[in-house]
Parts: sequence; structure tokens; C-alpha cells
Amino acid sequence: MIRWFIKVGVRIFTSNLFFVNFKLTLSSSRISFLFVLLTAMFCGSLSAQAQHKKSRYRPIDRSTDLSYLADSSVLTRSDYLARLEMVFEAVNQVKVTTASFTKLKAIGEHLTQDEAAIGLLKERLKQTDRLLNLQNLQMYQTLLDELQTRNEACLEDLQGYDESLNEVKTKILTLRKDTVLHKVFTVDSLKAIFKPQLQEIGAKHLVMDSLIRCNTGLINSLSARASANIINVKELTYLTDSQLTAAGVKAFGKERRYLWEPSNKLTSNQTMGFKRFMESEQQISAYYFVYTRSSRYLLLLSGAIFFFWVFFNFKSLVVRDRLDAVEPFNFNFIRQKPFQVSIIFILTLAPVFDLLAPALYIELIHILLTLSLTALFYKRFPRDVFYKWCIFGLLLIVPVILRNLGVPQRYQRWIVFFFSIASSVYGIMMYKLLRDKVGRYKIMLPVGLIYVLFNLLAVVCNLFGRYTLTQIFYTTAISAFLHAVSLIILGTMITEAFLLQIKSSRVRKHYPENFDWVPVVKSIKGLLNILMFLVWLTLFLVNLNIFDALHDFFIAVLTEKRTIGSLVFTLGGIVLFLLIIWLANFLQKYIAYFFGDTGDDSLEENKGERSKLIVTRLVLLVGGFLLAVAASGLPIDKITVVLGALGVGIGLGLQNIVSNFVSGIILIFDKTLRIGDVVELSDKKGRVKEIGIRASTLLTDDGAEIIIPNGNILSNNIINWTLTNNQMRIVLEYIISKPFDRDEVTEIIKKAIAANENILVLKEPKIIFNPKTKVSSSVKIYFWCKDISQGENTQSSINAMIYDELESKGIEIL
Repeated sequence: MIRWFIKVGVRIFTSNLFFVNFKLTLSSSRISFLFVLLTAMFCGSLSAQAQHKKSRYRPIDRSTDLSYLADSSVLTRSDYLARLEMVFEAVNQVKVTTASFTKLKAIGEHLTQDEAAIGLLKERLKQTDRLLNLQNLQMYQTLLDELQTRNEACLEDLQGYDESLNEVKTKILTLRKDTVLHKVFTVDSLKAIFKPQLQEIGAKHLVMDSLIRCNTGLINSLSARASANIINVKELTYLTDSQLTAAGVKAFGKERRYLWEPSNKLTSNQTMGFKRFMESEQQISAYYFVYTRSSRYLLLLSGAIFFFWVFFNFKSLVVRDRLDAVEPFNFNFIRQKPFQVSIIFILTLAPVFDLLAPALYIELIHILLTLSLTALFYKRFPRDVFYKWCIFGLLLIVPVILRNLGVPQRYQRWIVFFFSIASSVYGIMMYKLLRDKVGRYKIMLPVGLIYVLFNLLAVVCNLFGRYTLTQIFYTTAISAFLHAVSLIILGTMITEAFLLQIKSSRVRKHYPENFDWVPVVKSIKGLLNILMFLVWLTLFLVNLNIFDALHDFFIAVLTEKRTIGSLVFTLGGIVLFLLIIWLANFLQKYIAYFFGDTGDDSLEENKGERSKLIVTRLVLLVGGFLLAVAASGLPIDKITVVLGALGVGIGLGLQNIVSNFVSGIILIFDKTLRIGDVVELSDKKGRVKEIGIRASTLLTDDGAEIIIPNGNILSNNIINWTLTNNQMRIVLEYIISKPFDRDEVTEIIKKAIAANENILVLKEPKIIFNPKTKVSSSVKIYFWCKDISQGENTQSSINAMIYDELESKGIEIL
């Protein structure tokens, strides 16, 4: 480099000399500038050479990374591994996703079962050789509804599985289009580098393809079967509705020959047809029980709850050796081991839980219920009443048995004819018997009239070939009478169970055992009679085959949206609102019965329990109102407007009512007063009997009940004698003649006080002597009793004992 600069300098210098020789006119300043330039170039060259030599011995700085300047389009090993990791994730996701399809096997089994049931229904509905029972047609409707719901649920699950599988397929398809992965699988050098990973992917790829192929085919197959089942169910539903409509029209026309007309001879084909008919009915009934078993589980659970309710209460009395406490009730039905009454409980409510059950099932329930009631009445009813009940049992059971034994239809008509006449005669006889009875039997009079009337209608319809109406009237008459009897017995059993609950609770909590149970029974029976009538009416309408029509009509009326101004509501919402409010009020009124509290004033030690019950009642009322608002579907904004208007009304004219209501809530939670406290309010003194929402009740010593508004209670001074304890100080005063020994008199008085059990020993009595005159002195005695409710008895007892002791010692009391 130095040599190069020297050569350049020499050339420039020689050129300058040449320039001087030939350009003598060049000024001296230009020559000086060239010389300075040449010197600077020479010095720069020397400095660069020295810097180069110095850098040869300087350490290299390896901390500086210039890799970010590399070309980003060049793929590295980590890029390929990242793509392969995505492949592994997708392949493994296939296995995880298909493993979550846990319902496929169950869905396949359900669809197979559904297909068999649909096939039976299709075969049964297409038969024209036998008239279909209306009750069975309604059962077919219920079964078809269950089948449709079940297949739609299966189809929904299958669609969810299909969507999950499609997501995995889409992800795999996206990876197949990836150019980086395409290089890995096609370029030989990359295949050699990633050979282990590619081999593992190849092994898993076979499993993945198999899982996708199998699950896709299975899901598609099951979806097709479910869709086909839904289509068939809709067709059968239409066919069932058509047959129900046709049966309703034909029922009033002549379906069979007149009863007095000659009939055709029985053929072997008719016998075989009956056997096939019974087999198909049994199979369809079996499918019905499978699809609607949840209702029977609920029925059995209700029966178990009733059993353990009665059993536990009896057991609590047996453990305390207080079984004699329920003897005054003279229970007719419930016993310590309530197996029999629990069976009757289940059989009575079984038709309610299966309103549209198969006819065979209902007939079986009727037979079992009749036999159970017969066993129950055997030792509880008079002989004449029991024998008449046995006659009814025969009239119910014998036709059912003959019909299911395969008796030809022409003979079945004669059997129903004679039994209808016999039932009419029996009904007239029972009606006369019930009319002469008083009390609980009179409730059967309307049922007896229905029983006679419907049996007579069955006789007339049978004579003139209206066999469908004959079956309806005869079945309705029998079931109406049976259900009326069983529901009356059920209501009595529940009433007895409530009395047992109250008595056992009082025994467990050491309350006074005697209470006025007649009003309790009256209130319970009033509600039970309403419920039992509604149940009986429902079953009566179901047997007449008009329940569905009435149900659909009322549902349409109740769910129809109505508009008043900008307010949109339904009658169903209003009815539901009122029903929930009524139920909440009923519960808060009778919830105390479960805890042995009947509202009597004989309970002295249950202040805390009653206060808790008051809080419970308030919660039930408020919770019931909020639930009613939420369940009714009423618009909240409109209710807010109503409440605002109500607030204006409160400000104008309902101040006292609201004041009493708020005061009642304050009394409940502040616990200034508790039920059972002995208090003085102004000039009134007594025991707090009840704290209500608006007013409270004070029971005086004379037995008068004083109703005081809660606002007045809080606005006056309250003297509560039992706020923290039941103790009370009693003062006695005597005037005794002199002379007497003060110590002797003090000892006599202390012994008399200590002898009483109601004296508080922790507080010693005080005896104060005050001279009155020269011949007499007054003696004041202060002592504490434990229970204020026994204060007067304690005072009287101690007073009499002191008088007797002083007189026996010759001390005169003036």
C-alpha cells in the first residue's frame, strides 16, 4: 500500500514539474496546494497501515450477532420441526375426538329398539280386523311423542359428533396443502433428516384414517336411521290422530250388530287374531314402560318418602317409650310398619303419574288396588260394609279376567251387558246405604249416582251396537267409584300422618302433648279434599277420553298473548302468579305443623323456635312473591310502574298499613319481642301469642286476646319481663305483733322459701323489718323465682307456708 502511494506521489510530482516547465505562468499558490495534498495522502496511508498492524494483535469481539441480517426466506430445521409438530397434534386430535364419541353404541342400541317399536306400532295401526281401544290410541300418541323426542335427541348428539369430526378433517386438509410439509415429504435430503418423525407419522396415519373412516360411516349410518325414524314417527302420529278422530265420530254410530241379532260363528282365524293382538299389545306396552320409566321412578320415590315419614315418626315415639301418646287419635289406617298403606299410596297415585298408560296396565293397577283395599278393610270396616265392598271387587275383577283370557267378542258383549246390569243394581243398593249414613260416607253420594248412571248408559249403548261408548261408560263407572274410595282413604292416611308428625315433634321437643287437634284436622282435610277432587276429576275425564281435548283447549286459552295498551300478558302467567302466591301463603301458614307447633298458647319454652318460624314464614312469603313474578313471565318494567303507583297510594292513604308491616319486620329481626314473652304494653299485660306481619296478639291472664298493631308496639315503651331470662322478683309483706324473735322469724321465712322448687337459689332472699307501732312491725320479703309463668303459684305457696309456720310458733300476723 505504501509503495502504491509513493508511485502515485512521484507521478503527480513529475507531472507538476512537467507542468512547471511548460506552464511558467502557473502561480506559486497552486504549487503549494498540491504539495499539501500529497503530504496528506502520504500521512493517511501511514496511519492506515499502523491501524492494520494494531488490529492484528487485538482480540476478536464475538458478542456481536449479525444473524438477523440473514435471508429470512431460508427455512431452518426448527421450521420443519414446527410443521411436523402440527401434524402430530392433528393426528393425535383424531384419536382424542373419536374417543369422546361415547354415546355411539348407546345410540345404536336405542335406534334398534326404536325401530322395533315403530314397526310394532305400524303393524298395529294398520290392522283393521279389531277396533282399537281409544285409551290405547292415546297411549300410542304418548309413545310416539317419546319416540320423536328420543330420536331427535339422538340426531342432535350425532350432529354434534359430526361437527367435531369435520373440524379435525378440515385441520388435516389444511396441513396437506402446506408447502413446507410437502417439501419434507418429497425432498430426499429432508426425508433423510426427519426419517424418525416421518416413520412415526406414517404409523399413526393408518390408525387416523381408520378412525376417521369408521366413525364417519357410523355417524352417517346412525343419522340416516334416526332421520328415518323421525319420518316414520310423524307418519304414525298423523295416522293415530286420524284414527282417534274417526273413532270419535264412529263411536256414536252403529259399530256392531244389535245385541239381539244373531252373530257369525267363531273361526280359528279370529282366535289367532286375538292372540296376535294381545302379543302386540303386550310388546307395545313394554316399550311404553321403557320410554316412560322416569314417571314410575318418581311414583316409587313418593311412596318411599311416605313410608319413611310414617315409619320415622312412629320409631321416635317407640324409642322414647311414648307410643301411647297417639292413642287419643285412634288411627284407622297407619301403623308402625306402614307397608300396606304405602302400597295403597303408590297404587292410588299410579294412574295420575301415567294418565295415558296402556289399558292392560290400568286394569292391572285397578285389580291390585282393589285387592289391597280389601285387605285393608278386612279388620277395619263393619262386616256388612266389607261384604258389599267384596261384591264391587268381583264386579271389577271378573270381566277383566274373562276379557284377557280371550273370550270371543260376541260373548264379551254379553258379559259386559250382564255385569253392567249387576253394577247398576249394586250401585242403587249402595246409594241407599250411603244416603242413610252420616259423616264421611256422604261424600260418596255423587259418585254413587255417576256409577249407576254410567252403567245404565253402558247397557243401552251395548244393546244398540255402540261398543266403543259401552267400553267408555262401563270403564268410567268402575274406575270413578274405585278412585273415589281410594282417594278418600289416601286423604285419611295423609291426615293421620300429619297428626303423627305433630305429636312426635311435640314429644321430641318436650312440648305439652295435649293440643286441640280438631281444627288442625279440619284445615288439613279442607286442602286435601280440594286436591283429591282435582285428582279424581282428572282421572274421570281421562276415562271419558276428553281430557286431551280439554287440556289442549285450556292450554291454548292460557298461553294466548293478550294486550292491554302496551302491556302484553297471558292468562296462564296470571294464574301461575296467583297459584304460587297462594301456595306460599299456605306453606307459611301450616309450616309450623311439621315442628309440632299448632299455634296454641300452652307452649312456654319455645320462644326461639317460634321466632325462627316467623322468619321462615316471612322468607316464604317474600320468596314466593319473587318466584311468582319470575315464573309468571310478567314484564318487570310494568311491575315497577305498578309498584311506583302503589308507592304514591301508600304515601296518600296506606301509611298506617305500611308502618305496621315494616314494624312487624323490625320486631321479627330485632327480637324485641318473642312469642311467649311476658310483656307490658301501656296498660296491657300478657304473654305474646303471635307476631304477625301487620299486628301482634297478646294473651292476657284472663284469656282475652288483644290484637295490637305493630306500629303501636314500637311507638310505646315495652316492658319485657322475659327478654333475657324468665326470672321474676316477688315481694311479700306482713305485719306481725310484738314481741318476736327476729332471728327466729328470719329462719322460718328462709326455710319456707327454700322449700319451694321454683326459687332461684343463686339470689339469696332479703328480709327487712320495719317497726310500725309499739305493738307491731312490718316484714318485707324479697325473693326470686325461676319461671315467671309460675310466679303466682310460687307466691301463693310460700305465703301459705309462712303463715302456717308463724302461727305454729305463736307469732300473730295482723
